Amino acid sequence: MTGIHPTALVDPRAELHASVQVGPYAVIGPHVRVGAGTSIGPHCVIEGETTIGQDNRIFQFASLGAPPQDKKYAGEPTRLEIGDGNTIREFVTINTGTAQDAGVTRLGRDNWIMAYVHIAHDCQLGDHIILANAVQLAGHVHLGDWAFLGGLTGVHQFVRIGAHAMTAFQTRLAQDLPPFVTAGGNPAEAQGINVEGLRRRGYGAERIAIVKQMQRLLYRKGLTLEAAREQIEALRGEGAETDADIALMQDFLAAATRGIVR
Repeated sequence: MTGIHPTALVDPRAELHASVQVGPYAVIGPHVRVGAGTSIGPHCVIEGETTIGQDNRIFQFASLGAPPQDKKYAGEPTRLEIGDGNTIREFVTINTGTAQDAGVTRLGRDNWIMAYVHIAHDCQLGDHIILANAVQLAGHVHLGDWAFLGGLTGVHQFVRIGAHAMTAFQTRLAQDLPPFVTAGGNPAEAQGINVEGLRRRGYGAERIAIVKQMQRLLYRKGLTLEAAREQIEALRGEGAETDADIALMQDFLAAATRGIVR
């Protein structure tokens, strides 16, 4: 395989597509599978039951598929699954799952993971996510599509972050952050909605207006969460796209177990 540098240590049982590029001194374990077009930088270590899709760019010194940092872990056969088209920058660490959860840590597709990010065991990340430098995700964290976490954001275990949500620099999240909502601070406080991000994704004025109404009902009317959900439900009927946005919010709120950022 001409794309593998002669100093790299690739276990002969690993399954790498012939187009995969592996840089100097990288180490790839026996249970690793890597799809076409993926590049693996110098000094990366990829181990465990790890599956990586196509066209990923993994920069130097990343550590993928190491055992979870969980004292209950006793060597169970857990996994890491990474989709297609992701950029994983320097010193990123992503661990496998645990038997106490789904047993798998997942990263979707087209995500941008900046330097020094840690994604702990059993995290479930969707697509088109941006994690800025040194974001730290504890175990069992869920991130929806298009979420954007600012640099040095820290997320408590089991927290859920909704699609299109956004955090500011050095945010501490210990409760769930609903879809579309922006938050900042230590502890985090809701600050508004991710209007610019929605516009970039093609949201028109009508959809953004509904999102703003949902945010006002959650945060500016002094309503209980149950009362806010009832009034959010009453916003349905303006169109298929706005109804889908309302359903996204309602499903998230119904599943919230840690309370939401206020």
